[in-house]
Amino acid sequence: MLVSQGVIQNFSSYPTVKTLEGIEQVIPLGPAASQIAIKQLGTNGGGFFNANSSHPFENSTPFSNLIEMLSLIVLAAAFTYTYGLMVGSKKEGWVLFGVMLFLLVAGILTSLYSEYLYNPILNTASPLEGKELRFGIVNSVIWSTSTTATSCGAVNAMHSSLTPLAGMVAMINLMLGEIVFGGVGCGMYGMIIFIFLTVFVAGLMVGRTPEYLGKKIEAFDVKMAIIAIIVPNFVILVFTAYAAVTVAGLSSLGNAGPHGLSEIIYAFSSAVANNGSAFAGLNANTVFYNISLGIAMLLGRFLVIVPALAIAGNLVRKNKSPVSAGTFTTDNYVFAILLIGVIIIVAALTHFPALSLGPIVEHLLMNNGVAF
Repeated sequence: MLVSQGVIQNFSSYPTVKTLEGIEQVIPLGPAASQIAIKQLGTNGGGFFNANSSHPFENSTPFSNLIEMLSLIVLAAAFTYTYGLMVGSKKEGWVLFGVMLFLLVAGILTSLYSEYLYNPILNTASPLEGKELRFGIVNSVIWSTSTTATSCGAVNAMHSSLTPLAGMVAMINLMLGEIVFGGVGCGMYGMIIFIFLTVFVAGLMVGRTPEYLGKKIEAFDVKMAIIAIIVPNFVILVFTAYAAVTVAGLSSLGNAGPHGLSEIIYAFSSAVANNGSAFAGLNANTVFYNISLGIAMLLGRFLVIVPALAIAGNLVRKNKSPVSAGTFTTDNYVFAILLIGVIIIVAALTHFPALSLGPIVEHLLMNNGVAF
């Protein structure tokens, strides 16, 4: 499908051509379409070309753009249905799908609202700088939201060029652990961690032992869920704070002020979430960032996977309790609303101070004609 749209797929050597200006230019070729199909469906994000999916040889037409955007989320989204089949209740899967879809659409609409607000600095309501000019602002924003909601990291526009609130949506997607729809498989276990926390909160409210899928959620399960949620956020905030007060952390910023802070926050959020996209004004190819981002990747990956496996191992040994009048059901809209609330509250309470110093204050200053 990609080849039919003009995405290149060959083993030819690089030709040298003369441009309209009479300058010689080397044209890169290669088996791009097959690699792009793998990177999008596998939510990897490493582009065949350095410009990633903003390169015309990698993303040629509006239809190829649509194919690649859908490929970002199609397998991860399908996992919710698979999960419903595995646990013997399709409704459980559809509830998770609905929660993820709601959060994705909310992020897209917030980003679009921000992008189409009047910008007094640029004297326009739809700044195109850094966007994918061939496909427009809408396609750039849908992609930026989708690629950060999954663990892909492929881009078709510059995230650092997003308006402050649209950039904040991308950051929040990363900070949540990419649970909307997340990576292939890892988005599901990230969401299930939040389910355990939600079930625990609901149990406290009604005064009953929390259960999920008939299994009692006990102290060990909650402790593991808390570790899986706290550790990545702790790494993001502590590493960002250290980078913001050291010469090594500040030496390669592309911008000053709150946007510079956003570059650092985004870098560590992307690393912890194993995403790969960036606010590219920051030069992360320094000794400081190579080491610190590498450590953040390791902690962000394994200190979520290990607690998730520990919870699974603990639950599998428990007997399933029969459904009773006191059972808190998790396959209806009430639970979906509660789950969304817990996700938003956890993110808001954890990251609001950092976000208020970065994209939020940048948005307020932008409306007063101040840029960075």
